[in-house]
Amino acid sequence: MSNLELYELEGCPYCAKVKDKLAELDLEYESHMVPSSHDERTEVEEVSGQTGVPVLVDPDNDVEGMAESDDIVEYLERNYAEAAA
Repeated sequence: MSNLELYELEGCPYCAKVKDKLAELDLEYESHMVPSSHDERTEVEEVSGQTGVPVLVDPDNDVEGMAESDDIVEYLERNYAEAAA
């Protein structure tokens, strides 16, 4: 069981890429939907220092706000693939 959190936006292809990896690894996570306007994304900005999504938070591994879908997918594969196997 993990405490993963994902900040995402409806219809975002980069977010979908991360969600697909989470599903593939059968990882549970808490979803935080962010507003479509970057000006209103204060919550994700507080977590990651920027307003883009997706952003992953993994407090179990001291990840406070990882951005960039490719980095997140690589991180999930590296840290959770064996547990899912």
